[in-house]
Formats: sequence, structure tokens, C-alpha cells
Amino acid sequence: QVQLVESGGGLVQAGGSLRLSCSASGGIFITGAMTWYRQAPGKECELVAGISRGGGTVLADSVKGRFTIFRDNAKNTLYLQMNSLKPEDTAMYYCAASKSRNYYAMDYWGKGTLVTVTS
Repeated sequence: QVQLVESGGGLVQAGGSLRLSCSASGGIFITGAMTWYRQAPGKECELVAGISRGGGTVLADSVKGRFTIFRDNAKNTLYLQMNSLKPEDTAMYYCAASKSRNYYAMDYWGKGTLVTVTS
């Protein structure tokens, strides 16, 4: 059974940094794309960053230059390094995995970790 467990969220001041982690089990880590999505209150869920099995990455325009997605295949762990955080980055962040290469077709989701950025 596939499980995705996020950690690393918290409260941080604007300009600060956080690193989110997603521990994956059940074999999904080596199959398809892994992503971070986020959902802010009253807003739709949006793709923040994605990484393919081969290491190729995509980032939302709003986080380019500030966020980095990377994975440790040996640890079956996905990361999101978030620097220069802004209040508008406040959201629930979800780790998600796809059995395919499609960053917009996730098959599995974690329960999320909350990031709150204060001004």
C-alpha cells in the first residue's frame, strides 16, 4: 500500500526558510512523477513543484528562484526547500505521486503539512 507522509511545515517569518520532506513507501517512489501541491484558504489547489523519475523538475512561476524540489532515491524521500518565503506562500502543502510522468495526474496523496508565513 502506497503511503506518503509529509513533515517540516510550521510557522516562519517572511524571508525565512523551511524544508518540507515527504517519506514514501509502497514502491511508488521509483515509478513516476513526484510533486508538491499546495492549497491556500479559499483558493484552488495548485502545483508548486514536480520532479520526474529521471530528475527533471518543474516549478510554478510564483516560486521560481525561491523553491527547489529534489529527491533522495536511497531514502525514498522527496523534499521541497523553500527560501525567501512570503505570506502568500501560506498554505497546506501536499506531497503527491503519479504512476505516470504526468505532473497533473496524481494517483496518491499525503495528508499535508501546514506552512504559515507571517509578515
